[in-house]
Amino acid sequence: MLFFEFGLKDIIDIVLVAVMLFYAYRLMKESRSLNVFIGILVFIVLWLIVSQVLQMKLLGSIMDKVLSVGVIGLVILFQDDIRKFLFNLGERQRMRALRRFFTNGDKKLDKVHLKQAIMPVVLACMSMSKKRVGALIVIQRATPLDDIVSTGEIINADINQRLIENLFFKNSPLHDGAMVIAKERIKAAGCILPVSHDLNIPKELGLRHRAALGITHESDCVAIVVSEETGSISIAIHSKFHLRLSAEKLESILTQELA
Repeated sequence: MLFFEFGLKDIIDIVLVAVMLFYAYRLMKESRSLNVFIGILVFIVLWLIVSQVLQMKLLGSIMDKVLSVGVIGLVILFQDDIRKFLFNLGERQRMRALRRFFTNGDKKLDKVHLKQAIMPVVLACMSMSKKRVGALIVIQRATPLDDIVSTGEIINADINQRLIENLFFKNSPLHDGAMVIAKERIKAAGCILPVSHDLNIPKELGLRHRAALGITHESDCVAIVVSEETGSISIAIHSKFHLRLSAEKLESILTQELA
């Protein structure tokens, strides 16, 4: 028969498949694997033609096996990208729920506490910038960073400008690692962060910047970097950099992101 029943369920099915292909395309494009995505689509089309249209049983069964094994291989190959995609999806749902839950909170009190937590960090970054002292500060948000904290030395102290500067002083044994701030406390220093291997990172940015970008790939944290070479201040959020920040801009971004 040339004609077949086409209902609402079929429309929804097509739309869902189109959405899945769109997100897969965007994911592959961001990870510079667009050719792989196109190759997968070509293979799926050939598999459908061989198994469903031409009904070649032998070749179709071989392609079935290749496809089933290939899915596992793709999960292993693109595990970082898949994890990032699923994390972003879960983060949106969680943030909506938190927004509804905290709608009736005391906003004025939150702003006071937020400023008390932010200003020592901003002042410390500006002071270290003038002295060309390198620093990497990670501020936790919704996603816990307990695994990162466990790689460093536990501090568990109030946020203090002098303490931050002393921990990143060049002769300090903890100056090379990252500082983690969570729940308005300095949790740990000298922590080890995952390093981003993104080829689009400007060559003038060093290892601290790559580590800052790496941790924002895996969590919703905010990572501040003070360059030892230039003294410039940068911030990484959602896998993106904001470079060469002034004190006012740094404070503004932190207030906006941590509010």
